[in-house]
Amino acid sequence: MTLELSNWLSGQENYAQPTESEKEIYNQVNVVLKDAEGILEDLQSYRGAGHEIREAIQHPADEKLQEKAWGAVVPLVGKLKKFYEFSQRLEAALRGLLGALTSTPYSPTQHLEREQALAKQFAEILHFTLRFDELKMTNPAIQNDFSYYRRTLSRMRINNVPAEGENEVNNELANRMSLFYAEATPMLKTLSDATTKFVSENKNLPIENTTDCLSTMASVCRVMLETPEYRSRFTNEETVSFCLRVMVGVIILYDHVHPVGAFAKTSKIDMKGCIKVLKDQPPNSVEGLLNALRYTTKHLNDETTSKQIKSMLQ
Repeated sequence: MTLELSNWLSGQENYAQPTESEKEIYNQVNVVLKDAEGILEDLQSYRGAGHEIREAIQHPADEKLQEKAWGAVVPLVGKLKKFYEFSQRLEAALRGLLGALTSTPYSPTQHLEREQALAKQFAEILHFTLRFDELKMTNPAIQNDFSYYRRTLSRMRINNVPAEGENEVNNELANRMSLFYAEATPMLKTLSDATTKFVSENKNLPIENTTDCLSTMASVCRVMLETPEYRSRFTNEETVSFCLRVMVGVIILYDHVHPVGAFAKTSKIDMKGCIKVLKDQPPNSVEGLLNALRYTTKHLNDETTSKQIKSMLQ
């Protein structure tokens, strides 16, 4: 691994600016990434309407309490709609980056060296995704609020009550949002599906172009984290978290796209090395990432996965 290849990870602030050929994709993705921090802040501050919903359910005849619960839930569903719509924008951004980073005639390593600004954006998308899903996993209010909203809406329809806020989320969108929030890690699922779809739609592109790009990124992250010489270049602990999340993100995408996945002996990802790097961190800081490997990969429980790897993740 060359030093150039690791530049887009080592110091998050000092990486290559986009070249002329990268600019179009870079600018499109940048527009999406600009909103990522705001989405995370909204999710972090999402408190839910559990109290109002409980009161309304316990006193079904009290119209005031019904109105209060509905009034609390409608703006929250507006937020959930915004998160879902952002996942669609993120998916489009990821597909644009995959197109640029896997195109012929360059190898994945050459792409990552030549187009460091795009590689960095790819990493930032994965970093956002893992952070979003970690927050969502620990917030049961999201699904409770949304199912209450849907139940109340269908009751209002039956009784022909005009539903203020129904314009917010029509039935078809509500179905799609339900599927999205039913996932343990909805953003990762969106990106895994998008990567799988990208590979199946680009049949003229060897699948290795995509899987090698992902495995190279996983190796860069692992080497950066386990080599003291590289690790000492990290200016802050945030960069360590960044590398860990990106590593786990690319492993999960690889596992969904590669025919035999990330855990098989023939995998180009050193899974034992990657898990060891995770296990070497303070336990409370990586539990969410270990859970992502346990529950959102596709091939972990295959017979081809070695007992050692399975036991490392138990």
